[in-house]
Amino acid sequence: MTWLLILILVPLAGSLVLAFLKGNDRAAVLAALGFSILEFLLVIPFWLSYSPSGARLQMTSSFDWIPSFGVHIAFGTDGISLIMIAVIALLVPIVVGGLGTLDKLPPGRSAGGFLSLILLQEALTIGVFAATDVFLFYVLFEIMLIPMYFLIGGYGGANRQYAAVKFFLYSFLGGLIMLASAIGAYSLAADKLGKGTFDWATLVTVVRDAPLSTQIWLFLGFFLAFAIKAPLVPFHTWLPDAAGEAPIGVAVLLVGVLDKVGTFGFLRYCLPMFPDASRTLAPLVLVLSVIGVLYGSILAAGQRDMKRFIAYVSIAHFGFISLGIFAFNEQAMVGSATYMLNHSLATGMLIVVIGLVIARGGSSRISDYGGMAKVTPLLAGLFLLAGLSTLSLPGTNSFVSEFLVLIGSFVDQPVYTILATVGMVLAAAYVLWLYQRVFQGPVRGDALVGVGGGPGTAIAPELGAKKAITDLNGREIAILAPLVVLILVLGFYPKPVLDTVTPTVQQTLSAVQGGK
Repeated sequence: MTWLLILILVPLAGSLVLAFLKGNDRAAVLAALGFSILEFLLVIPFWLSYSPSGARLQMTSSFDWIPSFGVHIAFGTDGISLIMIAVIALLVPIVVGGLGTLDKLPPGRSAGGFLSLILLQEALTIGVFAATDVFLFYVLFEIMLIPMYFLIGGYGGANRQYAAVKFFLYSFLGGLIMLASAIGAYSLAADKLGKGTFDWATLVTVVRDAPLSTQIWLFLGFFLAFAIKAPLVPFHTWLPDAAGEAPIGVAVLLVGVLDKVGTFGFLRYCLPMFPDASRTLAPLVLVLSVIGVLYGSILAAGQRDMKRFIAYVSIAHFGFISLGIFAFNEQAMVGSATYMLNHSLATGMLIVVIGLVIARGGSSRISDYGGMAKVTPLLAGLFLLAGLSTLSLPGTNSFVSEFLVLIGSFVDQPVYTILATVGMVLAAAYVLWLYQRVFQGPVRGDALVGVGGGPGTAIAPELGAKKAITDLNGREIAILAPLVVLILVLGFYPKPVLDTVTPTVQQTLSAVQGGK
């Protein structure tokens, strides 16, 4: 039993327990909160036991699964997967604690069923980041779609079925194409070694020596699956629908963690396994990255719905991440790896505060709000902090990542970098414009009409019922507090994260530069 197996089994056990608590919502919430907090506490010694100067893969374990085909249940972690496991362990307790505040369950739906799917999603996602057998990675890559499909389709908005099916089909098709490439890599290993294997470390040494044409075909299979998951333009169209219809807590995990499987796949699989193909096709990926930055930024500025706004902001950010990865510069790649973490924190907080706005006003339409800072000043301040982190203001966590991506990419890819910097200007525009429309000016709109009920309150007649709108309560402050602390601390002291990911990035870059 290793750390990684424990980290997978704890939320899996919690999911099974919650499946039997469908009739008692309070017990289900308490149980889910207990399991998710336990998971987070276990991640702390897990992080401390990781040695950045040690081997590429640490805390490894391997068990025979299908021996005749060389398939194992094998797990291990590097610096990049470590930070992603840590961030999902942080976000899940926030999602669980926000149930009832961020999300209201549909009639007839139990908290036990919803939270069981959340914990199952956590277990499968950790398994994806930890898998070191390529076939196991594929299996988990596909299976983790199932709980997210039911979370969107069963608990989402009016168009939830359409959004859930679109999300599932896009990702499932990408996974099937990746499987074809994985089988191709398996065949190459069989030809060279006399027996096939799906072991990641072995395939890296075998496939990297394949002819360029073979590498390109195999690379494209993995790349397409990860480009859909990230998502890169033009494979992005599922995200605005899924994020727009998903419950707020589910959107936190979808945009904050699951999308990172794509950029993680670039770093773990595409670059080390197919170094020659990666360098050959890098210009194409860089073009898609810059298009994503500009396209996502422009469409974010024109959104009328706050949840879809988040989706297009993320598309722009993933353009920055892939730009840093395929610039093949150490600074840029370190920036991209840390951007994965910092985007999760900043966007996760922005989704949460948007959820708190929607919970008060009953609408996700931007035009339904105005002047909320007059009645919810604390919520307005935290919304602004999340927005400033999203636009990478110096002093917030995202600044260091974006700065490293740009200065590193400029060395070898100045044209693409200059074009991408336009996205920084647009980010300042669309974030501050959203804040101005929702929180500044007179109290107005369909969701906020008049001021009454004493200081700091307003009246919201949305959905045919009046209710007092108040500022953040203690529970909501507790949900946001960890994100606020990390955004500010990592803004001024990013060294622990940089030290963790830099050796893994150096090993990845060495593998790419060591190709033929």
